[in-house]
Amino acid sequence: MQPNMRMMQQMQNRMAKIQEELGEAIVTGSAGGNAVTVEVTGLQELKTIKIAAAVVDPEDVETLEDLLVVAVNDAMDKAKELSSQKMSALTGGMKIPGLT
Repeated sequence: MQPNMRMMQQMQNRMAKIQEELGEAIVTGSAGGNAVTVEVTGLQELKTIKIAAAVVDPEDVETLEDLLVVAVNDAMDKAKELSSQKMSALTGGMKIPGLT
């Protein structure tokens, strides 16, 4: 039983390290040829939104809103992929609900 407990502790330590790395990792999403860029952490926390002045048109707010949605979704998809890659290293490629 002792080796199993040691393995569980090692897995917990690796998981904590991966979570820390994901929290520090920044991925960028963009839309409109980088007219709108957003940065999120590997834990999918939104950090920054940058909007080029050229796309700020009070007469066309809808386009800016659409660009924001696309850029945020792009960044979140990249963050999920990063998380999946890092967790896959921990789980040996097995799909474990809640981890991958």
